[in-house]
Amino acid sequence: MNPLIPALVTGLLLLSAPTPQPTTGARTTEQGRTRALTLEHSGIQVTGDVGKGGKSDGYRIKRPCWYEPGLSADEMLKFQTDSKTQFARVKADEESFTKFVKQFKDKKGQPGRWWTPAYDASDPNGATCWAGLELFIFVPPNDTPPSGITFEQLAEIARAAITVPQPTVKLSPDAKTFVNLPTFVWLEGIGQPRRTATATLPGIMSATVVATLQNIKIDAGAGKDRAEVREQCGATGKPYAKGAAFTCGVQYLRSSIDQPRQVYQLTVTTVWPVTVAGGVPVQFAPVEVGVTRDVPVGEVQSNVRP
Repeated sequence: MNPLIPALVTGLLLLSAPTPQPTTGARTTEQGRTRALTLEHSGIQVTGDVGKGGKSDGYRIKRPCWYEPGLSADEMLKFQTDSKTQFARVKADEESFTKFVKQFKDKKGQPGRWWTPAYDASDPNGATCWAGLELFIFVPPNDTPPSGITFEQLAEIARAAITVPQPTVKLSPDAKTFVNLPTFVWLEGIGQPRRTATATLPGIMSATVVATLQNIKIDAGAGKDRAEVREQCGATGKPYAKGAAFTCGVQYLRSSIDQPRQVYQLTVTTVWPVTVAGGVPVQFAPVEVGVTRDVPVGEVQSNVRP
């Protein structure tokens, strides 16, 4: 069965829009300061929450290269023999150009499309993977070649592009805490707790992934002999309130005086489970992004007088 067809069955949009044109440029999504996805020779467009001050968790697609469907037989022949765009090529070596064009002339009038390779340049193996593919392969209608782009792979591209906010970690006490004192932990600056990214191959198919903030994880920056962690936090932690139960935070058991820079490094990680829109059974690990801050922990000194 053609791997592209399930997009129709599940209601994920299979478009009948204009024919995609060949592309040689790179499309890059910037994830905060991290370049997480760079598509080369691809017509795939990535939209949604793919930057905007957010951060990627570094997810990589399983196979960093693939074929994408492009022009029909007659459209490709016209493109490859256009005198304006191919003049320099013909002038450089007319005999080689004639041999090159023959493959397109042989398919003139036949139903189907030319598929061309693309890859993720941010993957160390992307260019090598791409080099192992043919530059052009002609594929009959309603068929997908080996290594042809699938809906699952398009969803992986959306998953790799999605970013989530980097919130601010708030503590109470804030500037400094003390041994055996409950230290409440919560986050600010989350914004919308739902993030989406859509990868679209225009005219062919589209895949959308959705990440929803579920909970946070706390790493006290110390072992159990030095800190007790409570993680009944909900999505964004529990701000301090007078009389509130201490269910989310850290209680340090020893001073940080003997630690590097005399602080513990507390890390709060947001956990965003990921689903694919339309109920498609493609499974992804949650997006997890951590924020770290220093926590100095002192000891309360007691003076005993006779």
